[in-house]
Amino acid sequence: MKAAIYKTYGSPKVIQVIDTEIPTPKPNEVLIKIKASSSTRADTMMRQGSPKFRRLFLGFFKPKNTSLGTGFSGVIEFIGDEVSKFNIGDAVFGEKLFSNGCNADYICIAEDMIVEHKPITISHQEAAPICDGFLTSYNFLKDIANIKKGQHILVNGASGSLGTAAVQLAKLMGAKVTGVCSTKNVNFVKSIGADEVIDYKNEDFTNSQNKYDIIYDSVGTLNFKDCENVLTNKGIFMTPVLSFGTLWHSIINSKKVKFAATGLKKTEELKQLFKELVSLFKDEKLHTNIDKAYKLSEIKLAHEYLETGRKVGNIVIINQ
Repeated sequence: MKAAIYKTYGSPKVIQVIDTEIPTPKPNEVLIKIKASSSTRADTMMRQGSPKFRRLFLGFFKPKNTSLGTGFSGVIEFIGDEVSKFNIGDAVFGEKLFSNGCNADYICIAEDMIVEHKPITISHQEAAPICDGFLTSYNFLKDIANIKKGQHILVNGASGSLGTAAVQLAKLMGAKVTGVCSTKNVNFVKSIGADEVIDYKNEDFTNSQNKYDIIYDSVGTLNFKDCENVLTNKGIFMTPVLSFGTLWHSIINSKKVKFAATGLKKTEELKQLFKELVSLFKDEKLHTNIDKAYKLSEIKLAHEYLETGRKVGNIVIINQ
């Protein structure tokens, strides 16, 4: 089978698509033929090994985990003897973290991990990036912010994977949503449900008179100190993107600044959030926006596009 890996930090040129053995599922695992997988900004940052302090966790001189991709969607081709939830031929999707990457032809995953039947209302391409965008943003909105009906949330990076998910989820949860994006994406962000949209190229929201209950910096480009004056008294600033500044402020001002790595939550907690999202997708209350799709053999091009910062929604890798 084919699989994308990187053995050293660097540009997209370090990515290799190699031939390797199809994995053999353990008794509690299923073997999935991947139809589509995610390719994200987080993948590019790990491949770059940036910011460099992250290499303390990723591998100082070279990456510990050389695989790419965490979100997947595909069809089960084989099940272990202990598997009871799934059958051969089932269409499934989910996320596999800290292990064999999903930018590959096949993966094995235990049936009690983050994997569920794919709703017939969405395609494999639409399903593959759900855990990267929607699961992360749902965790922040529901479990970290405890967002309530009527609250006002500002979503920075509202046209990206995490941002488009946050806009839709926050509206569904009854909040007023202000999205921040570039000029070319203003109409798109309005179309997915934002009540107001700020074009950051023409307006600085930190200088406005508006106050927000929640600021969700989905792309990690904001500084808490710059945003503090536009937060309500009990308002919070939260981001999934780790930086020294965010880490420091989350320590000294933990009630106001929230950072979290969703993938480090307990599996049972993630599964519960994921199941809730699956239900919402079944009911067609949420949708995935796909910007571009690349073949696995073109994954270097996918990473090059991700690094331009022009992505709208999600990038997916498709298998033949």
